[in-house]
Amino acid sequence: MSKGAFRKYGSKALIYLFLIVMSFISVFPLYWCFVSAFNTTPEILGGKLVPGGHLMENITNLLDQQKVFTALKNSFINTILVVLLSLTVCSVAGYGFEVYHDKGKDTVMKILMLSMMVPFVAIMVPMFQMFSAMGMLNKYIGFVLPSISTPFLIMLFRSNARSFPKEIIEAARIDGLNEVQIFVRMFIPTMRPTYAAAATVTFMNSWNSYLWPRIIFKTNESITMPMLISNLMSGYVLDYGLIMAAVTICTLPTVIIFFFLQKSFTEAIAGSVK
Repeated sequence: MSKGAFRKYGSKALIYLFLIVMSFISVFPLYWCFVSAFNTTPEILGGKLVPGGHLMENITNLLDQQKVFTALKNSFINTILVVLLSLTVCSVAGYGFEVYHDKGKDTVMKILMLSMMVPFVAIMVPMFQMFSAMGMLNKYIGFVLPSISTPFLIMLFRSNARSFPKEIIEAARIDGLNEVQIFVRMFIPTMRPTYAAAATVTFMNSWNSYLWPRIIFKTNESITMPMLISNLMSGYVLDYGLIMAAVTICTLPTVIIFFFLQKSFTEAIAGSVK
């Protein structure tokens, strides 16, 4: 083998080795979480990295101690409402910012981008006071309303709307379609990867949300999966097998969503970068 060929294949081997190591580091926490759901607390603390035979025992104990089905129902309802409303509001906003472009809308978009720099804890108390005064505590609308419009999703839809041919819009107007028909019949089908990416991001953020649900929901009947896991971590004696079973149940929906939508997610993100 020549010296040049050795350098070429040697550099490729190092790149692949680096990627394998990084992939292992990324996947290992998820693997450890799933494996721990099959083990008892002493086995987990002992560092056991292979599945045991205690999964059903952990799940049974979890169902006996916590309202898992109530938490799952609430999490799914909250998340689906947020996803549907966010996709509707943010896609219309992103489309409007790009298609009906002017300098005023650019100024508004800059203000929206600046708002991303404000941490949630800075507005948490005023939001609670406002929602409490409006009687929105312990209601789905109280959870959903702050999340239906986010600067990131508006920016994502606006960036991808730039690839939507303006000639098609003009041709559709000549053919007699109004603005709503153009958006529904032409923009939405064309932007399916963008909708899939936005749905993935919104689903994960809403499903894993903890702080705002903890503030807005005040009864056990309104508990969500992250709140349930937090309750399991508050005892004096922790059953890590039971906790990992709950974490596994909570993690599965986001893993499944991302697995089925990962191709569209990649296409939409690449499109927004272009």
